[in-house]
Amino acid sequence: MTFFRALAHVFFILPLIVTCPASGQAVQKRKLNFDDYRLWGQLALDKFSPNSEWISYGLQYENGADTLFITNASSNKNYAFPSGSKSLFTKESFFAFMDKNELNILDPISGRRESFEDVIRYDYSSELNKFIILIKEKGKSEKLIIASPLARRKNEITAATDFSLSPDGLLLAYSVLKDGVNSAMLFDLRKGQLIKSMAESKMADYKFLAWNKDSRGLVFNSRLSAKTSESLFFYAIPLNRLYVLDFSSENALKTESKISTSALDPILISDNLEKVLFTIRGNNTISASSDKSNVEIWNWNDKWVYGQNQRYGRFDLSPKLMLWNPKSQSVTPITSEAFPSVMLGRDLSYAVLSNPKQYEPQYEHHGPRDYYLLDLDSFEKDTLLLKQSADLNLIYSSPTGKYISYFKNNYWWAYDVKRKTHTNLSGKLKYPFYGKVNLLASDGPFGNPGWSSKDNEILLYDEFDIWALKPDGSSAVRLTHGREKKIRFRIQSDRPNNKRILYDAPLNEDFDLNKGLFLSALGDDGKTGYWHWSQNKGEKEIFFTDSYIDRFIFNAKTKTAIMVEQKFNLPPRIISKKNDRETHVVVQSNPQQENYLWGKTELIRFQNSKKQNLKGVLYYPAGYNPSEDYPMIVHIYEKQSHTLHQYSNPTLLNEPGYNFTIFTSEGYFVFSPDIVHENENVGLSALDCVESGTKKIIEMGLVDSKRIALIGHSFGGYETGFIINHSDLFATAVASGGIFDLTRRFLTFGVNMRMPEMWRFSSGGWRMGKKTPFSHRQDFDRNSPLESVTNLKIPLLMWSGKEDTQVDPFQSMEYYLALRRLGKKCIFLQYPGEDHTLLEPVNQKDLSIRLLQWFDYYLKDQKDAEWIRAGTL
Repeated sequence: MTFFRALAHVFFILPLIVTCPASGQAVQKRKLNFDDYRLWGQLALDKFSPNSEWISYGLQYENGADTLFITNASSNKNYAFPSGSKSLFTKESFFAFMDKNELNILDPISGRRESFEDVIRYDYSSELNKFIILIKEKGKSEKLIIASPLARRKNEITAATDFSLSPDGLLLAYSVLKDGVNSAMLFDLRKGQLIKSMAESKMADYKFLAWNKDSRGLVFNSRLSAKTSESLFFYAIPLNRLYVLDFSSENALKTESKISTSALDPILISDNLEKVLFTIRGNNTISASSDKSNVEIWNWNDKWVYGQNQRYGRFDLSPKLMLWNPKSQSVTPITSEAFPSVMLGRDLSYAVLSNPKQYEPQYEHHGPRDYYLLDLDSFEKDTLLLKQSADLNLIYSSPTGKYISYFKNNYWWAYDVKRKTHTNLSGKLKYPFYGKVNLLASDGPFGNPGWSSKDNEILLYDEFDIWALKPDGSSAVRLTHGREKKIRFRIQSDRPNNKRILYDAPLNEDFDLNKGLFLSALGDDGKTGYWHWSQNKGEKEIFFTDSYIDRFIFNAKTKTAIMVEQKFNLPPRIISKKNDRETHVVVQSNPQQENYLWGKTELIRFQNSKKQNLKGVLYYPAGYNPSEDYPMIVHIYEKQSHTLHQYSNPTLLNEPGYNFTIFTSEGYFVFSPDIVHENENVGLSALDCVESGTKKIIEMGLVDSKRIALIGHSFGGYETGFIINHSDLFATAVASGGIFDLTRRFLTFGVNMRMPEMWRFSSGGWRMGKKTPFSHRQDFDRNSPLESVTNLKIPLLMWSGKEDTQVDPFQSMEYYLALRRLGKKCIFLQYPGEDHTLLEPVNQKDLSIRLLQWFDYYLKDQKDAEWIRAGTL
């Protein structure tokens, strides 16, 4: 508890403030300075106990201090664990965590704690409330300990080398080495007794790789040495039978092949225990001869250019997915050099195969390809789709494998695998199911988050709502009413932006509509929060307010939810809500903010010249005084209005160099207007939106119209470079990591993605469609800052990482040289060893300070920055 008290100035548990005197005098708030920034920490919500009494969370500081805490949700009892990680709450709401190689188990009510040292790893059976702990004591062999939390009695298995807990938490597979014999054992955790020794060997050791989802079978492997072949074992528990696959005796496998144990290549077992799918990797080393040149051959007729082919295109060397039928002892390759990409039916009855190079060369980010459906019983192959986009968000297998959903020609379709029929699901519906989804990308589908139970309905998103559609097209029901409320509803997910991937395809989730759905919500007015949908009541608000709400965790047993709330002027805090009661603040991070002057945000609505309704976020300076005129920094990067309520710790360690909290604390307004890009006129449409939004702020009488700056990074750097050549609104600008010559960008090989950048002009942010500099040079020139560089009248600061792999740093160097030759005021900062954003703290601090000095120099007339006024040489 001493450590907790030492950090009391950095955070607090809310109930503690109840005991503070109410009669104290008001604290005189002061301006932030650089030395104060170290007081701020990042809050991360971790876990919620089964009894809803305890919450774990982390706090991390710039100095690297990272501490795990648990606190009682209704009292001021709390614990701090420096360096704590890998935590969990047990069935009885005990708390377990690792501290380096020590496992700690705590009863938070009594404070009793048990520790296990030299822990390699651990697992926990919630079903039986038991820990399984693998320990390696110095000078001794490894051992397994099986114990309930804080229990005196413990089962100990000596000479253990590996273990794996079954998905249902009832069985334990482990390996032991005794008297020179390696054994793979199966143990009944409920009864506390050995079931069977599944395999034994004096030469090989065993590694457990996978269980099937209902714990009826498991796969493990062995290898005698690096020079010998591998063996794969499958134990079918209901049959009490072990099947062995010896690589040296199987023609489909090479002796030097190794089973992939990567999480990207999981081993799968079918529900009927008749199929085992695994991936093999061969010796992918290409021998180099000292008497041969290492010349790179970039041939015009290659499917992929040399650099792309070297990273992604050696299908002859790529891992191969295999199907082993243990009963027949047959092994069949699923993927091949001709069809290296695979999406599996979730029931493992089929595989969808394709070749990424089929229609290459082409110039989309996700080029088209043909998809073929391979029956994994008969191994017959049928054509599924022709010239379908390879975008992972456009094709899925349903959870039971009955259907394949895909998006084509602006409609969602369902393919019935058994009937071999295609059904257009959204073609006759009133609302479109596609639009602007991702920044700097063409329009795409709003999404297919999953299916209802047993694949009864496919769930789809339109711009606002969630729909349930029968896969045969017989019905379509809009579940929510967000369009009327101007609220965008989405199914709550722990992975909102990243679906789980199985081999080369994302997985769709299975939702039980009878149990209802938790929904995240974003209002047109900037409100966020969570709702609950049920079949009887529709959507019902849980918590929806003028804040940014995320990290939702719900305890169904106690009907209690916890989440994180924040605003630009409210540091993140953990709040709880039970049933219809008022929300309760459990943990408030960074309470020291109350001692400082702080800004606020406002949602601004405006129109561009085409009368399109747009939004922007206006950040007020700390200690705002309506009688003063303030300078303003306009920050741009397509759409940013969704950041209205997001909090930002004050820090000089900023990857892009800027920090809105610092800007506002230094007396600046900051404005982030949304930009709607027009096809073939990205630069001009950005100019229109940014000028319209900036003029709106000027009309509000808040800022000095002569002291406005523009800043943007990456694509925002491009937009900045273009706008300042065509606008008289800005006194200075910062354009970093930007693109200034569109033709050069079109003809650049992207180091980061290892492919030509041409795709960014067809399906990316440049919106040129099929146009090229060779067919429509005037369109490229019209949108290139370099073509209008002579128009520039204001001082420009540029910077880039010298090893930028996202945007060629020569783009900035070329523009700097052009400005220098024209006698324009400019400075170019280049950071050696840095990429697209800055990762070295010394460089982050340097850039953050230089940006402040630049704006102070040109917007506040503070001329003491020697590097600006007189240069460095």
